[in-house]
Amino acid sequence: MNAENVVIYGAMWCGDCRRSKKFLDERKVAYTWIDVDKEPDAMAVVEQANGGMRSIPTLVFPDGSILVEPSNAQLAQKLGLSV
Repeated sequence: MNAENVVIYGAMWCGDCRRSKKFLDERKVAYTWIDVDKEPDAMAVVEQANGGMRSIPTLVFPDGSILVEPSNAQLAQKLGLSV
């Protein structure tokens, strides 16, 4: 998987978003961060991915799969990394 294409939709006030970013940063996984508070259309993408729910972080992977509010273990499994 080309992890460089992981996209995180989140907000800096969100603890789970910061945790997911930290997890990826510590493992040097490249990603694109989209702040839903600063990008006008970002929350619409989150809502569409989550059946109308505004759940963050929402991570979109190159294969089109989505993880919503994932644990570190779920992120590690998806990316083939250790926790």
